[in-house]
Amino acid sequence: MLVVGAGLAGTEAAWQLAQAGVPVTLVEMRPLRRSPAHHSDEFAELVCSNSFGALSSDRASGLIKEELRRLSSVVILTADEHALPAGGALAVNRGNFSAALTEKLSNHPQITIERREQQKLPEEDQITILATGPLTSEALAKELQGFTGRNECHFFDAASPIVKGESIDLSVAFRASRYDKGDADYINCPMDKGQYLAFHEALLNAEQAQLKEFDKEAANFFEGCLPIEELARRGEDTMRYGPLKPIGIWDPRWGDLNDRDVRRSKRAYAVVQLRKEDHQGSLWNLVGFQTNLKWSEQKRVLKMIPGLNQAEFVRYGVMHRNTFIESPQLLEPTLQFSKRPNLLAAGQLTGTEGYAAAVAGGWLAGTNAARLAMGLTTTSLPPTTMIGALTHFVSSADCTGNGERQFQPMPANFGLLPELSERIRDKRSRYGAYRDRALKDLQEAQQL
Repeated sequence: MLVVGAGLAGTEAAWQLAQAGVPVTLVEMRPLRRSPAHHSDEFAELVCSNSFGALSSDRASGLIKEELRRLSSVVILTADEHALPAGGALAVNRGNFSAALTEKLSNHPQITIERREQQKLPEEDQITILATGPLTSEALAKELQGFTGRNECHFFDAASPIVKGESIDLSVAFRASRYDKGDADYINCPMDKGQYLAFHEALLNAEQAQLKEFDKEAANFFEGCLPIEELARRGEDTMRYGPLKPIGIWDPRWGDLNDRDVRRSKRAYAVVQLRKEDHQGSLWNLVGFQTNLKWSEQKRVLKMIPGLNQAEFVRYGVMHRNTFIESPQLLEPTLQFSKRPNLLAAGQLTGTEGYAAAVAGGWLAGTNAARLAMGLTTTSLPPTTMIGALTHFVSSADCTGNGERQFQPMPANFGLLPELSERIRDKRSRYGAYRDRALKDLQEAQQL
């Protein structure tokens, strides 16, 4: 049994195989060959944000994590163990999280780890999971392209900068969570209108980094992970309705929030939020500030943010190309390749987007690879679950693979789920009903 790639999906897939009693070899090319975006040799490294998204199960990203908990996902349970305060989100200390998973897999008696690059597809009779993620090596990507007979698909993804907590000026910035939900887990940098407009203008004129190791063609950004400078180009107020949204954020030093006159005169025009990278609060990442600006430009422009004028950067933002296959033309809902059932794909390679979605693909591919090894029928989860809906979408989306209906990556979202039997107008109640149905159907599926 072979799993190629020790990212989120590969880590989960290998663990599910091993827990089923199936010996598995996990192949990871780092550190012998590094990707443009990874910084360590640990398994399941979080390349962009340290957040898995919303905790609440009446949110799409929260529901998929709750489903994974009930399926005994090693990645999500480990994330829970290393969670950081982050308001309504599941954020982790990314170093401790990855180190813990590396140790768990390295010590499992059924898992053999090989540090090498897999350049070829294995023989057809070998059950294999491809979980090479969005940064699949060039050699294997070409091999996969030849196998599928289809052109490579890709979009561009970008990571946010990280600054030292002690370098943030808290006489200007302040701690709070939006709408005071949970503890004051975010540092907020408020902008007035003049500061915001100057910042917007600086982003528009800042110089971007060249695409060196990537194809020098127009970047096709995934909408859920747009660089901040791309958002700025979409309009003067776009950032204020996105990551710089000021609604629900209030500094008690401004006065009484319940005083209408104070609220009107003191509220921020825009707010930049920073989220913890570690328990100590020594490192903070700029939420929603994925960027492809040159590092010197990042240092200059980002220091225009109030409270960050003396910020010390421990990592600047980077951009990298993400590879994914045309899954609707190639995969079954079980994540098996239609023309080669012993070959499965998992994670972002399949066109799912988001950390938890990658883990979900790893769980399903690992579970089905184990069933193949034991001579059992492969399975898929009900489309009323978030995992089932997502895997059914990537295996059957209505697209041509070219032209106007080209397949693009998809995150977990309630729009994928079948409609409820009764119409519920209130959105929060409707999402709660989706959740209740999903968890009920998941429980029934587990009992089969």
